[in-house]
Amino acid sequence: MNQISENDILKIGVKAKEASRKVSTLETNLKNKIICSAAENLMKNKKKIIIENQKDINENKSKLTSATLDRLVLDSKRVDAICEGLVDISKLDDPIGKIIDKWSRPNGLNIEKVSIPLGVIGVIYESRPNVAADAAGLCLKSGNALILRGGSESFNSSSMIIKIINETLKKYKIPEGALQNIPTKDRSAVGYMLKMDKYVDVIIPRGGRSLIDRVINDSKIHVIRHLDGICHTYIEKSSDPDLSEKVTVNAKMRRPGICGATETILIDKEIISSHLPKILLSLKKHNCEVRGDKEIRKVDESIKLANDEDWHTEYLDKTVSIKTILAGVKEAVSHINFYGSGHTDAILSEDKNAVRYFLDNVDSGIVMHNTSTQFADGGEFGMGAEIGISTSKVHARGPVGVAQLTSFKYKVIGSGQIRP
Repeated sequence: MNQISENDILKIGVKAKEASRKVSTLETNLKNKIICSAAENLMKNKKKIIIENQKDINENKSKLTSATLDRLVLDSKRVDAICEGLVDISKLDDPIGKIIDKWSRPNGLNIEKVSIPLGVIGVIYESRPNVAADAAGLCLKSGNALILRGGSESFNSSSMIIKIINETLKKYKIPEGALQNIPTKDRSAVGYMLKMDKYVDVIIPRGGRSLIDRVINDSKIHVIRHLDGICHTYIEKSSDPDLSEKVTVNAKMRRPGICGATETILIDKEIISSHLPKILLSLKKHNCEVRGDKEIRKVDESIKLANDEDWHTEYLDKTVSIKTILAGVKEAVSHINFYGSGHTDAILSEDKNAVRYFLDNVDSGIVMHNTSTQFADGGEFGMGAEIGISTSKVHARGPVGVAQLTSFKYKVIGSGQIRP
């Protein structure tokens, strides 16, 4: 389908709302069985997925940076990882029907606060086709219906993944509205989707700044934001030189195109001469472009002079900015809270007081000590997978897994009480 009308999108919303009532009541064992069966079906059809993915790569390789293209690629290992992620989701505790709290009132009323699904979740994403499978597994486990709108870059890959999972849902007689794909590259579909507040309960956008801004500005539906990953690694003066080099380079270069990649390195002035040369050497071996302030350039004049825009930039590529910290952890925290995006920030330090101050005062969804920001991932957190990393404070923050895709209701049990 190339062209799609507002009425077409409306029908998708109606089907999703109807299906959500069925999905919300599925037994835990059945949900787990379906998710594992979907993983098996994806594995059986691995070649089909890779063929469709190659179409996406061929259509987009001239338009995307190498790091962004890396996010699009699905090879055999990555399809395996998608399937393993689904199996991991099946092993998680069911988040639905849990008694979060309970209490009794003096008049004899018994009140329970019980977890329930959100209802219908809309996910709008760009170049990562694995999002389709992750979101499908997480939404089924949490009892939600799902509408997916993938970007043009991953259109063929995502469509195939959704088709294969829907084959599994059909086998178990799950309503077809439980998992739907908006089958078009037409950008107007996003606008139509954002108006469906009667049928969609939450929108989760994953992509670049322009997509996120559009969703935030245009949506009539509550948005769980996944803003830029302007992540920092702060190398504090007490840090171990070898640990600092190993962790910092991994934080930037393991996969520079993901949202958990470090984009700005902060380093105390006192340790520039002892720590930085080794880090710079490793970054250059990885063909990483380095931009730094005047103090950093004293170590290597070939480094490009950084400006204020660099501190605001999510490169998503083999580029990093480095800033000198003159006044210790408080200055580093102030810089992060001003320039960061509230995603993930790390301190490398052996000073307990500095670490405590950093972890308590950096205003981000994920704060880390002596480890790589690339661990900002729901799978690495033991969540099986994630729909995204929320930089919001309302409803969910950090990795959005099954527990974050729930709400609650109050069950009030009486025995004939009336209010005077």
